[in-house]
Amino acid sequence: MMKAMSMIFNQKGDDDYFIRLLSYLRSKFKENIVEMVPFRKNVILIKTDKNKYMIKGFQTNKRLQLQEAFTATLRKEGFLKTYLFVHPQLIDPLFFEGSYFGCMEYIPPNKIPFSFHSQKNMYEGLELLEQFHFITSTFETRYRTIIPRGMIFKKWRERRKTFSSNISHLKYFVNEAFITELMDWANWSLTGMDKDPSLFINEPFCVLHGDVAHHNFLRDSKGIVHLIDFDLISIGPPSLDYLQYANRILPNLDWSMDRLAQFSTFEKLLDKKEFLFALAFPADIFREWNRLIREGSYRDQNKYNHVMDLTIGQFYSRKRFVDTLKMMMN
Repeated sequence: MMKAMSMIFNQKGDDDYFIRLLSYLRSKFKENIVEMVPFRKNVILIKTDKNKYMIKGFQTNKRLQLQEAFTATLRKEGFLKTYLFVHPQLIDPLFFEGSYFGCMEYIPPNKIPFSFHSQKNMYEGLELLEQFHFITSTFETRYRTIIPRGMIFKKWRERRKTFSSNISHLKYFVNEAFITELMDWANWSLTGMDKDPSLFINEPFCVLHGDVAHHNFLRDSKGIVHLIDFDLISIGPPSLDYLQYANRILPNLDWSMDRLAQFSTFEKLLDKKEFLFALAFPADIFREWNRLIREGSYRDQNKYNHVMDLTIGQFYSRKRFVDTLKMMMN
């Protein structure tokens, strides 16, 4: 019998989907499935009478094969702090309602989840990311024709354009003065980056993770931190991942330049004008508002509160940070 799924489904019909999926998986696994615990619609823990697996769905078999190949290369080249795809005995490959599912090793999580609230975690996550870059720099040429190039300028211009087109909707939620300031930060940032983009386009390259959010660092039951979820990998200079990492941890550093400079990796990058200009771009705010409006999910109180905290709750701390960046440039 399947135990309780330990998840509140937000969309009507999710319960039916997982019941159908469980029935399908039981028909394909030779091991007896005793429990299924969904984390997201396409990421699910499967417990059999012999093993535990994480299964993950992909839109195409090509994407699944890329992830299998990339994680295998990582492990072969010496990066051991992640999962491998495994192949338990199955009756057929897993294809269910438009998704190709792959099986991954289960990494038992620590009782205390990884987050960027702890200085220790910030250091450990950054150190692991540096190891990842070092290893992938040795084989990135093999993937240049398979995965995309990291294109921060194009991505951010498109994000700014979408945010700008959403302003008529945004005015219902955010005072126009805040919106004007956000657009000013974005314009100043991109103008400065355009003057000398070398840091973000020049080699040496590595494979970039592309999504260095706290949930993609997993501390296991033994205390070892692992890097997971390589859906957004691309080719480019490590500074692109470090820029995103800085953006992720700065709210927990109270947007302090001095505290950011305590990390040796950032201390070096803060000497680069391109990096300073890039730090001013409100990538997270634009991303979350664009998604909220696209999906119409501003009615979801948790999502709405999150984006309002990013926009208004942190505004004055962030403004002081951007003002410091502007003074440094002058």
